[in-house]
Amino acid sequence: MGSLGNDAHEASSLFNLNPLDPEEFRRQGHMIIDFLADYYRDIEKFPVRSQVQPGYLRKRLPKSAPYNPESIETILQDVQNEIVPGITHWQSPNYFAYFPSSGSIAGFLGEMLSTGFNVVGFNWMSSPAATELESIVMDWFGKMLKLPNSFLFSGNGGGVLQGTTCEAILCTLTASRDQMLNKIGRDNFRKLVVYGSDQTHCALQKAAQIAGIDPKNFRAVATNKSTEFGLSPVALEAAIQADLEAGLVPFFLCATVGTTSITAVDPIGPLCDVVKEYGIWVHIDAAYAGSACICPEFRHFIDGVEKADSFSLNAHKWFFTTLDCCCLWVKDPSALVKALSTNPEYLRNKATETRQVIDYKDWQIALSRRFRSLKLWMVIRSYGVANLRNYLRSHVKMAKQFEGLLVADNRFEVVVPRTFAMVCFRVAPSAMAITFNEETNVNELNAKLLESMNVSGKVYMTHAVVGGVYMIRFAVGTTLTEERHVSAVWKVVQEHTNTILNSYQ
Repeated sequence: MGSLGNDAHEASSLFNLNPLDPEEFRRQGHMIIDFLADYYRDIEKFPVRSQVQPGYLRKRLPKSAPYNPESIETILQDVQNEIVPGITHWQSPNYFAYFPSSGSIAGFLGEMLSTGFNVVGFNWMSSPAATELESIVMDWFGKMLKLPNSFLFSGNGGGVLQGTTCEAILCTLTASRDQMLNKIGRDNFRKLVVYGSDQTHCALQKAAQIAGIDPKNFRAVATNKSTEFGLSPVALEAAIQADLEAGLVPFFLCATVGTTSITAVDPIGPLCDVVKEYGIWVHIDAAYAGSACICPEFRHFIDGVEKADSFSLNAHKWFFTTLDCCCLWVKDPSALVKALSTNPEYLRNKATETRQVIDYKDWQIALSRRFRSLKLWMVIRSYGVANLRNYLRSHVKMAKQFEGLLVADNRFEVVVPRTFAMVCFRVAPSAMAITFNEETNVNELNAKLLESMNVSGKVYMTHAVVGGVYMIRFAVGTTLTEERHVSAVWKVVQEHTNTILNSYQ
């Protein structure tokens, strides 16, 4: 009991701290901005992929939380010493792994504004500007992509900002599921079938699982080199016919523009023509490549989108808008609302009851939602369509530069055609014909090459296996990347390839 008085005294003295004091916020905020500006200035000094081992941080941090407050200076020092070593630097100009998570000053500051306002914009009444700006900026972006008017609010469609493509697919699949069950009866739930290709992102399979689709009714239709690993309309129709003959009910197709492994493109128009007579909902996942379609020379990759039911892309991948910001457009917003809406008494309000406003809570899984539109609005306004197009083109140009270097060296093979700003390559079997005879051995050598480059800290790339072939993915898209970085990476590739090949002599 004796310690209670001390605790009470300490609590009383500490309670005078105001967690949102404007002047202290100004002081600490300047420190954070300076810290991050220095981070971006010095980012090339860090190994791109974190070099720490699992569990490193638990050994460095205290076992329990501090009882008394610590200064921002102390905390930032710990960020520098303990956190930064465990970060893989996605904004490094030498980052070419996965797909980019491109940032920008406008995107970052828009995120600051959103976080600073800290509104919870679940319906129009909770923050009218959050709802109305989102609907406006989604129409702007839709027009930049030349989406048909049926996807815009002016054409009775509309756009919403989700967190990620996983959420966008789950929302549209759920809407499609309910739409179909209303036609055929909920007793037929176990008959519903979902379609994608063997190159479709795993988000589709996860969405199907969450939505309760029988795992046996998930179709990953095989692709092959003859269609550059795009989904064949003929193969899709064959799969649909087989399911119909088995008494099943096809209801959802996810086609992809820019697959994760190799940026393959599914033929949207022909696929939509196949499924239209079956009442199948078509969602277009353009998470990575969709942003490039604001450029006229890439717009043809989404030709046929007018026949689809929904379309999404991630502005946080290749549109200079910080994570998270997935743009989803639908032709029939009411399908989302019918599947996802809840209307408890505590959320009732006059604006909603007039049916003249959008309540975005009914377009998504969660109730709460962030003011994401601010950062997208700031990115579009700060750089303009012309500059945004040129930034994207510069990344494609650098990918072409790297592709040209590979083609000029007969030890390497560009495994699949480059479509956007990613090159998939490997050390060719012919470069090791003396030692290697089996594809498995070729794959093993390329895996060793990739890991040796990543361990060096000078570059970070990731891999894919398609058609049994292991390939290294070189994805350009980080905002800070310049042509000199591509040239430097090429030197790293050559040096490590020489070492690997010599070790097998």
